Amino acid sequence: MGQRRPVGARELGASRAIAHWLATRGIGANAISLAGLGFALLAGAILAFGPDRAAWPWLAAAVLVELRLACNMFDGMVALERGAASKLGELYNEIPDRVADAAVLIGLGYAAEGAIWLGYVAALLAVFTAYVRVFGVSLGAPADFRGPMAKPTRMHLVALTALICAGTNLAGSHDDRIVTLALAVIALGALVTALRRIMRLADSIR
Repeated sequence: MGQRRPVGARELGASRAIAHWLATRGIGANAISLAGLGFALLAGAILAFGPDRAAWPWLAAAVLVELRLACNMFDGMVALERGAASKLGELYNEIPDRVADAAVLIGLGYAAEGAIWLGYVAALLAVFTAYVRVFGVSLGAPADFRGPMAKPTRMHLVALTALICAGTNLAGSHDDRIVTLALAVIALGALVTALRRIMRLADSIR
């Protein structure tokens, strides 16, 4: 397993064309990383303060979460395109990611109203999975991106949940249990993910 997260969309011709376009326009990888953080913070704020019984905030949050993931993919692609991969770039990649995870999941917790605490738990466990991966690399192990609830999976689930809530709001049948269930799945999945990574790390350093 390499040091880059395996993302199938990275190999698409359209993705490569977009990365090339961004690189040739002088848009740096670090700026893209920060843009991803901005999308995540905005998504978290909308989820925390906006959804209620309207559909558009949920739709906006879903789009912003997916844009955050797109930035996570394109920052590395642009860095390679420009030959500008660096240790500083890794800092811009990792730190905003952890803040972004927490912002989105805590925001979703507030959207669930009765399960605000679950948003914090999901955020803590999501950050912990990343900590285990980065700690493993510091010990000389390959970066472990295994799931079942790695970053792309949990963010896609948040976006899907937001789309479902938008639909139920349009139908006039909003149910907070949908959000609570999604957060429970993310939290449990992140816990399993962390445990799997810990066991793999222990095996690799024995």
